[in-house]
Amino acid sequence: MAAHMQMLCPDHSFAIVERRAQIGGTWDLFRYPGVRSDSDMHTLGFEFEPWKHEKSIADGPAILDYLNRIADERDIRRHIRFDSKVLSADFDSGSGMWIATLEGPDSQRSRVTARWLYLGSGYYDYDTPFEAEFAGRDDFKGDIIHPQFWPEDLDYSGKRVVVIGSGATAVTMVPSMASKAAHVTMLQRTPTWYGIRPAKDAIANFLRKILPEKLAYRITRFKNVRMQNLVFKRARTKPQQVKDFLTKRIRQELGDKYDAKTFTPPYDPWDQRLCLVPDGDLFKAINAGKASIVTDHIARFDATGIQLKSGKHLDADVIITATGLKMVMAGKIALSADGIPLDFADHYYYKGAMFSNVPNLAAVFGYLNASWTLRADINARFICDILNKMKADGTQVAVPKLAPNHHLDEDNIYDFSSGYIERARHLLPKSATDMRWRLNQDYVRDKAWMQSDPLDDGVLQFGHPRAASRPKEQLETAQ
Repeated sequence: MAAHMQMLCPDHSFAIVERRAQIGGTWDLFRYPGVRSDSDMHTLGFEFEPWKHEKSIADGPAILDYLNRIADERDIRRHIRFDSKVLSADFDSGSGMWIATLEGPDSQRSRVTARWLYLGSGYYDYDTPFEAEFAGRDDFKGDIIHPQFWPEDLDYSGKRVVVIGSGATAVTMVPSMASKAAHVTMLQRTPTWYGIRPAKDAIANFLRKILPEKLAYRITRFKNVRMQNLVFKRARTKPQQVKDFLTKRIRQELGDKYDAKTFTPPYDPWDQRLCLVPDGDLFKAINAGKASIVTDHIARFDATGIQLKSGKHLDADVIITATGLKMVMAGKIALSADGIPLDFADHYYYKGAMFSNVPNLAAVFGYLNASWTLRADINARFICDILNKMKADGTQVAVPKLAPNHHLDEDNIYDFSSGYIERARHLLPKSATDMRWRLNQDYVRDKAWMQSDPLDDGVLQFGHPRAASRPKEQLETAQ
């Protein structure tokens, strides 16, 4: 959003409030072995900044380097208030301003006002991961670790490691840890669909050699967006065909080590997010005898490992609970309007960026079926267009109006069976079948529609604040 504002709204000021000591979000927090992207960086990267690394499935440090380079080259870092946590934000309709309460590094509190509040706070709880309850946990004599809080001094060399989970985190950790551990076992309750692809995009690397960097990036991005879209839609319309293709690839990788029970999920591809296996590294570790996958249920932990309900026992020195994330909205900021708490579950999405009857507020919730940042680019451009229109018209308030007696048909756009979504449905905003009132899940369509649909669509209302109702002494202002 900062980069887009510099390019499209250079006459607006902005401040970024960051609760951590440095930028990066996920890529700064997660330090577990092998941490990497679960989609290609030519679509996970931003539209305005080419991805230059040779690997398109990139590790955490490379992504963090990309983000830091953008912040430094575009002089964004000076706008960031590090070690500052937003506790609450209240929209004052009298002044048309958000009043945010911040907590600094010494627990000192301050207030900041802003015309707009833009939430790039992610979708999961940074403080508390999802921890499944396991009987006998306290009996285990080894280390129990959640990947979200990886200890820097953990030495698992020559140890027996069990990773509980079958999502992207587990699939990443297992082959990475297998190079040092005695053996790594991935314990899954339910199998996962895997997509095998090269870590390096040969076409992208070739285009970079013969074309200008930005042009090569645009072509690769176009190619990969269309490919993601095609695979997702094919999974929806012809799931058996996609199942057969994915299964064939795994069989080719594993040969006689292939076990249908281990690699046949009870759901269709893309009912949950497809797990990427770059260069087949997970299957190489299995073939080398350094890793294995066990499909079973946990009865309890004991002193030496995990007792399974089948009667088998997994010996372990280290247990990794890759059991998932805990979703939150708005980074747990207490949002309100004129003192009345804001519950997102009572509001509809507006064009995947704003919320019904909530003024001057935008948020980023990325795609479930494609790279997260694709929507970040769309939303940033959309809000910049709104800011420019407001400046030109002399208005200060923009709100998507939805009447109480609306006749919208509610639609479940979170048509995924992933646990982290199921556990958080009560927190999430609503979506309708009407394109204006939904978090749509088709980037190709969304981008074209957002560019062609007018800002004056009869829904987004522009206006002025009422008479000032609050003193503003000693408040800093970003407009």
